[in-house]
Amino acid sequence: MTATSTDGRIARGNQTRQLILKHTVRIASVEGLGALSLGRLAGELELSKSGVFALFGSKEELQLATVRAAAKVYVDHVVRPVLDMPAGLARVRRLCDGWLTYSESRVFPGGCFFYSVSAEYDAREGKVHDAVARARLDWTAFVGQNIEDAKQAGEVTADTDVPQLTFEIVSLLEGANAESVLHDDFSCYAKAAKAVLNRLRAVATDPAGPALAPPTP
Repeated sequence: MTATSTDGRIARGNQTRQLILKHTVRIASVEGLGALSLGRLAGELELSKSGVFALFGSKEELQLATVRAAAKVYVDHVVRPVLDMPAGLARVRRLCDGWLTYSESRVFPGGCFFYSVSAEYDAREGKVHDAVARARLDWTAFVGQNIEDAKQAGEVTADTDVPQLTFEIVSLLEGANAESVLHDDFSCYAKAAKAVLNRLRAVATDPAGPALAPPTP
């Protein structure tokens, strides 16, 4: 009976934690991680403040948990869909298109969660800054590795500067996100997709290949 009761409390605690984090990632994408507080969450979700405190312990831990929760959503929407694809430009293009879709469809209401909170924490120090910076570095490294894999597969020219191309592609994606959020204008996503496609064609060993075919209207 005691074990069953304990298991039930743990399950309820996990459900409450997930409910809270689903709420915090949405808040932080629009208002920033600094807008999160245990009291605010207790009030908005009709929970006890002591209960929220018991789950997270501090505002910093709440922020770190929010970053981790957002990273999981990011991986599910952007990274996981390409993992079963073979190395090559088709995979790189799918990755970029997936990122644009993730931003355009407002998986997070403030656009890309990590673009938003990076601007908030770029000049700060501490665990939250480090968590955000690590997530950004992991993403950039993943893009770069996919380009490098396409190069090793013979689909990208041997003289391609992979770090430079990675920087340009990530900048194009994030530029579209920033413009759409600031101006509520979603036409920038098609422009970014076209720009990425042009950059990939410029380094492709077969620019007219099926991996780089024009998108269907």
